[in-house]
Amino acid sequence: MGFSEQLRVESAPIWNRIFRHPFLSEIRSGKLPVEKFRYFLIQDYLYLEGFGRAVALALSKAPSESLEGLSRRVTTPMERPLHRKLMPLAGVSLEEAARAKPSPTCLAYVNHLLRCATEGSLGVAASALLPCPWTYHLLGEHVGRVEYPVYGPWSEIYAGGFLEESVKAWRGFVDGSAEEASEEELEAMRRAFMVSSRYEYMFWDMAYGMEEWAT
Repeated sequence: MGFSEQLRVESAPIWNRIFRHPFLSEIRSGKLPVEKFRYFLIQDYLYLEGFGRAVALALSKAPSESLEGLSRRVTTPMERPLHRKLMPLAGVSLEEAARAKPSPTCLAYVNHLLRCATEGSLGVAASALLPCPWTYHLLGEHVGRVEYPVYGPWSEIYAGGFLEESVKAWRGFVDGSAEEASEEELEAMRRAFMVSSRYEYMFWDMAYGMEEWAT
């Protein structure tokens, strides 16, 4: 069992809570209030900007011989066209999304990714980044294709497996780094992965409750 698979097994209780979250079950049934999805789209748009910055930092630590091929598979702007398609359907403009401020959970999650990518090794950075594409890839199986307006195009992209290559690439970084890592490094990778997994759950919870900053 590779190290990334060990991490997936350890994170199973958190991931199972993600896949059972009412945000996703209500997307599946078509009952999710559109204002919650609108909130999610805006925060996801802001999150992906930070994710992309963390990806760039992580790739700067990759071996030069693997960088060119892998960089095409792990970069994140793939979801930008999806946002541009979904936002008008949900009544959100790109200008509105660009003006929005990240929620407390979104900001904390992005800061975690950037810290791991800046201060950690490639293995730590990849471990922090992996739960996002991996859980979304698996959402394709758990949510499936739904036929409801707005939610249908969103579910279709993940059910179609478009993150499969990205997940393979990040898992390769994690497993390759783990082969030469010390126990201390492995623990840092494990901690980064588990924290990101918890933030993935918190992101859904944040969107469902439409989290706001305290005033």
